[in-house]
Amino acid sequence: RHFLLADGGGLYLYSYEGRLISCPKFPGMRTDILNAQTVALSNDTLAVKDKADEKVIYIFEALSGKPLGDGKPLTHETEIVEIALDQKGHTNERKIAFIDKNRDLFITSVKRFGKEQKIVKIGTMVQSLAWNDNSNILCGIQDSKFTVWYYPNTVYVDKDLLPKTLYEIGASEFGRNARVVTFVGSRVTVRMTDGSLVHLHISPYPSLLHGYASTSRWEDGVRLCRFVKDQTLWACLAAMALTNQDMTTAEIAYAAIGEIDKVQYINSIKELPSREARLARVLLLSGSAREAETLLLQAGLLYRAIQVNMDLYNWERALELAVKHRTHVDTVLAYRQKFLERFGKKETNQRFLQYSESLEVDWDKIKAKIEMEIAKERERAAASPAART
Repeated sequence: RHFLLADGGGLYLYSYEGRLISCPKFPGMRTDILNAQTVALSNDTLAVKDKADEKVIYIFEALSGKPLGDGKPLTHETEIVEIALDQKGHTNERKIAFIDKNRDLFITSVKRFGKEQKIVKIGTMVQSLAWNDNSNILCGIQDSKFTVWYYPNTVYVDKDLLPKTLYEIGASEFGRNARVVTFVGSRVTVRMTDGSLVHLHISPYPSLLHGYASTSRWEDGVRLCRFVKDQTLWACLAAMALTNQDMTTAEIAYAAIGEIDKVQYINSIKELPSREARLARVLLLSGSAREAETLLLQAGLLYRAIQVNMDLYNWERALELAVKHRTHVDTVLAYRQKFLERFGKKETNQRFLQYSESLEVDWDKIKAKIEMEIAKERERAAASPAART
């Protein structure tokens, strides 16, 4: 929607009618050394790498020129070499990819409000990258391979699924310092070491699938995958469906790639009465146990938060939550006792021994208490505005 100009005085964002939109600024800005690798622009966001501290990226709103989110820049633990913003979707979902000096590729969200930002590594030995112009597909030259991340957001919903969403071909003939110049539609242009341009073509189907997912046309997405018969496409559909909480489509996609354990897990998620409980279980798929627990506590689902820790055998944290909120202490003790009996072991943890002396485990009372908690959760879920809609 706009283009960016840089001169000795600053950065200027213009519309294509020639109207000045904004002039983003940050302390110690040096525009004379900016280039295509250190500045990234999308329809609503501008990202600029700081030269004074090369671990820092400043992120601005394109229309106002003000810092995005809480105003704090994005900080990485190592110097950053190249940055790129994805081009499609809403600002809240905007992602930035960057390569650090170790040639590791990371991805993170640009929206940050105080909490520590989750920066996730998705590639190693990457020397160049580019986002697609009309869908959030990322490509890069990685070691001696050309790699396409058809759905990089997979790393936030199911880390184990990420390798199945990649497309890789050999790229040793490009040379050591080859760079991705453009990624438009299904065509990638690469400048080789000797300066010549090479054009690569990738499958157009992942881009179509992105379009279906963005408009919630899940049946069309399933039909496309059945027509193409490609495991990579099914893996992308599974991750997209999980991201958008469409459990029926996720179940179909996981079944198509033979992930039977995930199919069973999704079936258990579908049976949960509240949206928060379902979302927390999806967070567990990506290994985000702390975020899942926080979500449940904020929703007032104390038993679910305790249960998450028991399911992960994080017994001390489960007991800590139960004691702090004065509920389900006997439940934690009962399940801990059952766990130890299964492996033929005796209790050695002093905190559990301490509470076991003062509390008696009665399975009938515990089951009744859990059933009551689930009934309350169902009532609350049925009374929520989302359920009524």
